[in-house]
Amino acid sequence: MEHGFDVGTLFLAFASALVGAKLFGELAERVGQPAVLGELAVGVILGPSVLGLVPISDAVLELAEIGVVLLLFEVGLETDLAELGRVGAPALAVALAGMLLPFAGGYATARAFGQTPLTATFVGAALTATSIGITARVLSELKVLATREGQIILGAAVVDDVLGLVVLAVVSKVAGGGTLGLATVGKSTGLAIGFLVAAIVLGIPLGRRLIRVVEMARVRGVLGAMSFAFALLIAWLAKAAESAPIVGAFAAGAALARTNRRHDIDSAIKPVVDVFAPVFFVYVGAEVDVRLLNPAVAANRPALLLGLLLAAIGFAGKFAAGFCAWGPVRRAFIGAGMVPRGEVGLIFASVGLATSALDEPAFVSVLVAVFLTTFVAPPLLKVLRPRTRGAALDAPA
Repeated sequence: MEHGFDVGTLFLAFASALVGAKLFGELAERVGQPAVLGELAVGVILGPSVLGLVPISDAVLELAEIGVVLLLFEVGLETDLAELGRVGAPALAVALAGMLLPFAGGYATARAFGQTPLTATFVGAALTATSIGITARVLSELKVLATREGQIILGAAVVDDVLGLVVLAVVSKVAGGGTLGLATVGKSTGLAIGFLVAAIVLGIPLGRRLIRVVEMARVRGVLGAMSFAFALLIAWLAKAAESAPIVGAFAAGAALARTNRRHDIDSAIKPVVDVFAPVFFVYVGAEVDVRLLNPAVAANRPALLLGLLLAAIGFAGKFAAGFCAWGPVRRAFIGAGMVPRGEVGLIFASVGLATSALDEPAFVSVLVAVFLTTFVAPPLLKVLRPRTRGAALDAPA
């Protein structure tokens, strides 16, 4: 122990999180589910309420925060801004409906359960997310990425994530200020959108200049290291600008995606993401007290009931959003593709707990909703997938 910090405990927690995440992630994928669910489950097992190998501490939290910054950096890196600009009206309509419907339903339900306006706002915001990673993987496995449905789903998911990051920045700022006034929300929205736009606009030429400098270097691994540093710097600037660090990380990735070394950066950064990102999900799982999941305890039932209702509302809102698309498309398939919350919903839940906007029961409710919507989406997509590859179906539903 040095300066009151137990390095050995951190090493054990880090090793346990990595080994557990990979083992349970593999198990999850072998039964047809995304790896993130296995990482969450092992976090519950390794956390203080079961084995206690991953403590809830500032040191482990900092590792987890690096993981989530890298995760959003990778999402930004895989976002083609030119394609985003060509998403089209159907994808935008699906994205907006997929945010407004779950948010309104989640907020109203949380308020009906006696939650404060701030907590209800965070609950509703958590339901607005759509997991690009999970949906894209399933669409790829089903070989329907090239269909009109697949393009609308991916475009809407990207728009949802961008808008979701703005919503997260707003509600995080509101949580820090403790009020939900119109002026506070307006200021936070302006800061979040303003920083995101400025970071991307200014980050593109800076990123290209960074690549030119890196190309003259002879040091091994300099491209990955400088890209990582760029992400951390923009995330720090976002925090300094009173926006969310993950908004900065996303902007950094989106900026570097416009360079001629996009794929090289992606290849260089993936191994680092594979090490740190699972720690975030394990940590989120570790924050769950399994005693709160026991329905035999009467005090737990309201939170579990709220979680089930939020899952139903989250599913219905996203599924209904698919029917806002038009043209010769299978709308039910589009709706199913928007359902999984996955890592994005977990980011909302984690930030809500960290800022005390969500108490433990509300946090558990959100986790239940995230788990259930993420579990149900992959098999539903397989059932509803278009039968014609490379072209949309004429069937409207």
